[in-house]
Amino acid sequence: MSNNDTIRKTLTVAFLLCLVCSVIVSVASVWLKPLQIANKSLDFKRNILAAAGLLEKGVPIDRQFEQITVKLVDLDTGKFTDAVDAEEYDQRKAAKDPDLSDALSQDKDIAKISRREKYAKVYLVENKSKTNRSNGLSDIQTIILPIKGYGLWSTLYGFIALESDLNTIAGLGFYEHAETPGLGGEVDNPIWKASWEGKKVYRDDGQLALTVIKGKVTEATKDKIYTVDGLSGATLTTRGVDNLIEFWMGDMGYGKFLSNLKSGGV
Repeated sequence: MSNNDTIRKTLTVAFLLCLVCSVIVSVASVWLKPLQIANKSLDFKRNILAAAGLLEKGVPIDRQFEQITVKLVDLDTGKFTDAVDAEEYDQRKAAKDPDLSDALSQDKDIAKISRREKYAKVYLVENKSKTNRSNGLSDIQTIILPIKGYGLWSTLYGFIALESDLNTIAGLGFYEHAETPGLGGEVDNPIWKASWEGKKVYRDDGQLALTVIKGKVTEATKDKIYTVDGLSGATLTTRGVDNLIEFWMGDMGYGKFLSNLKSGGV
């Protein structure tokens, strides 16, 4: 064995190679982090626009997002708040912070999220040229609300968008989940998402009526304007979506806020 083939030299070369590779990976990670954050922000905005049916191909996302006004809502009071900075507020992190969220009892935690954040971001598309005198806000064309809840394998994170009447669904989309491809993963299916458009959330008396059923909505389906097709072969994911809609559109979620918004009491 030559001097260049000793075990010590072999290990030294291997160690130096690992060290160099580690340094390169670390430097690349640090250098690319701002780009990763920027791309993540753009993707988040893209999903908001897509859920509201506002996404335009070929137009920069940031330019499209200029039509969106971001506000913060106190979910307990159902009113706008400036308790924290809306632009800097991270709703997902807040849900894990005991100071910014509340633990849910089993009977209230129908969406299986364990804790509910005290404040929620809402995204408004307003008619800037026409102001509603009753509440001082511009007329709302579309409002986009963050939603989340547990399906079969994962928590689904998404948005539901409502039209100007604050009752008709303009769109729905989930931007993060780990449901089974071809089954629960069909929450990403454009055809299924389109089936939500035009559905109503509340009855004329204000009662929450929107539901996701097992099976298909047909002409014979009772209250079909409040009913959405379930996902074929994905009973538990369907139930999870139905539960998260019931939670977030009810009094524990945005129910109070939407009621206040309609009456001008935000």
